[in-house]
Amino acid sequence: MGLPFLSQSARRRDQVLALDLGVCQTKAVLLAKRGGQWHLVDFALVEAPPADKSRDSEVLGAHFKAVLEALGNPKVRAITVALGVEETILRQIELPMMAPEDVRQLLKLNSKTHLQQELNDYAFDAYYLPPRQLAAPDEAGKPAAAGAQKYKVVVTGAPRITIESIQAAARIAGLTVDEIVPSLIGPANAFECVEPDAFNNEVVGLVDVGFRNSTIVVLDAGELVLHRVVHLGGERLTAGLAEAMGISPAEAEGIKVGMPTEIQPTLEAVMNPLGRELRASLDFFEHQHDKPITQVLISGGAARNDIIIQTLQNELMVPCRSWNPTRFLQVSVPSAKTPDVESMSAQFSVAVGTAVSSF
Repeated sequence: MGLPFLSQSARRRDQVLALDLGVCQTKAVLLAKRGGQWHLVDFALVEAPPADKSRDSEVLGAHFKAVLEALGNPKVRAITVALGVEETILRQIELPMMAPEDVRQLLKLNSKTHLQQELNDYAFDAYYLPPRQLAAPDEAGKPAAAGAQKYKVVVTGAPRITIESIQAAARIAGLTVDEIVPSLIGPANAFECVEPDAFNNEVVGLVDVGFRNSTIVVLDAGELVLHRVVHLGGERLTAGLAEAMGISPAEAEGIKVGMPTEIQPTLEAVMNPLGRELRASLDFFEHQHDKPITQVLISGGAARNDIIIQTLQNELMVPCRSWNPTRFLQVSVPSAKTPDVESMSAQFSVAVGTAVSSF
């Protein structure tokens, strides 16, 4: 399901360095493929630049250098970057089959018509989803003409100025940008590798709880059929806990990770708005498609807490669980980081899925 909208190289590499540029932290993974096996070579969590300077090329270039240092300065010089929902769009539309460059030009000239949004000076790309069935017959009972047939297309895009800033920052750090992808597709890519049977045969919801926003993707037998952005994330949960308990945000963040059971009612009250928004997305899918969602998998920092998972399950009324997006990987990280792979894995669903799309 890799959907790059900036790709500088068609050459596939045996190692990929992927960066998930989050609002609060950048999550970086270095993956390798050797002899048919995937390896997690290294990973890092690095504090993101201040929001008002996060796309300044000089500041971002210094940040890229800090990420490389946290990874032990690997020899890999090409990076794949995941951009969050604040900076990217992801839409599903229908178009006749046409060349990729024609799709990009069409979207550039007519974004409002096709995407219901005026997106000036954006870079676009598109991915045609494989058709599940032949075109439906026309009213006379004859197969639809090939030229008239339309196909489902996943469209991605980002402001050109953002892409240029990332490219300039990479050059400052001695790197090149191979691909830029929307973070929304990362968890789906990783899930396909971790649980291929469920990916191909079930209707599954993937929820990623970010710092400012949470996302939900619904996969129906491997097809991305719905995605939503909920403007509630870890920052709001921490602030709600701090206010309800009369403590500082820093103290609330610590409690959120190692939550004592005695404050469970407080947490449930803080989590309910997020749960209701996610439930509305699930209800919409089930109403439209007349199919039940079998399970919901939670990733992000919040997924490390069992009480948060249980609270969401109570609200969604669907089995919920955290998952390990690195489970399909052979762990070859430096020995000092080995104990942290399991506990921190839920935060790397986007980065791992982004890396997978580049192989």
